[in-house]
Amino acid sequence: MKKIVSLLTLALVLSACGDKKEKKDGAGSMTGTIQIDGSSTVFPITEAVAEEFRSEQPDVKVTIGVSGTGGGFNKFSRGETNISNASRPIKDQEKAICEENNINYIELEVAYDGLAVLVNPENTWVDNFTVEELKKIWEPSAQGTIMKWNQIRPEWPNEEIHLYGPGVASGTYDYFTEAVVGKSGSSRGDFTASEDDHVLVQGIAGDKYSLGFFGLAYYEENKDKLTLIGVNNGTEVVKPSLETVKNGTYTPLSRPLFIYVNSTSVKSPEVVEFVNFYLDNAGELSTDVGYIPLPSELYAQQKESFKTFVENNK
Repeated sequence: MKKIVSLLTLALVLSACGDKKEKKDGAGSMTGTIQIDGSSTVFPITEAVAEEFRSEQPDVKVTIGVSGTGGGFNKFSRGETNISNASRPIKDQEKAICEENNINYIELEVAYDGLAVLVNPENTWVDNFTVEELKKIWEPSAQGTIMKWNQIRPEWPNEEIHLYGPGVASGTYDYFTEAVVGKSGSSRGDFTASEDDHVLVQGIAGDKYSLGFFGLAYYEENKDKLTLIGVNNGTEVVKPSLETVKNGTYTPLSRPLFIYVNSTSVKSPEVVEFVNFYLDNAGELSTDVGYIPLPSELYAQQKESFKTFVENNK
């Protein structure tokens, strides 16, 4: 009889433990779809966050498109996406379209990035650029006039410069032209442009006389195929790195990166959960994919701002 009682007691304990485990496993489960689009520069961070998030919420589908910052804002302003990846702040005309469509949003900084200036590994003559030299190459008036390397410095080869850069819908293009040329979206048009940074990597890697630019993370992924060139900040030549972007010496080619979340989406608990997860993990994951994390207190401030935004838009 004692054995029977003991077995029954043990069975009840195991059953209770099983119930607790089942409840714990199911407590955080969510469903739904989160639509994200925008910057190819921010994509690696968001993709890394999404991969980690899927391990915690496997029934939530996170889709991430790459149509460039401008293309992402076009979709976001029409209410087609929940979150927009952006490598620059939203422009006035994009804000206006959001207002027309009753799209309210919050801007959240997620990391810092440095723009990399790159040449082919067979290029043995360039070891640095000044900002003035980059402007001379990329400004609109350079088209049809600044065509060869020796027009930049006489000792450089009498060979054509072949230029590669992000397309005009890219926030990276906007930022580079503003920082170097002095006006966002203003540059020569005779360069190979692509919203896909992997296309730019292939172009530069296969062309001895190439010169291009894109986000630092894509250089980190392909450093065996490319040569990173330092930029003179007015005092010294500096190459972009985690340290030089963070301490501000890589100037003017470093910048913050953003995600934008619309107010309608925060009615969906899976979106709120994802954004909070993003802010909790962006520091570590941005480093993993070659970007520079924000100070921890700034992530905490962003999270508080998002919490207020959610409460105001329930």
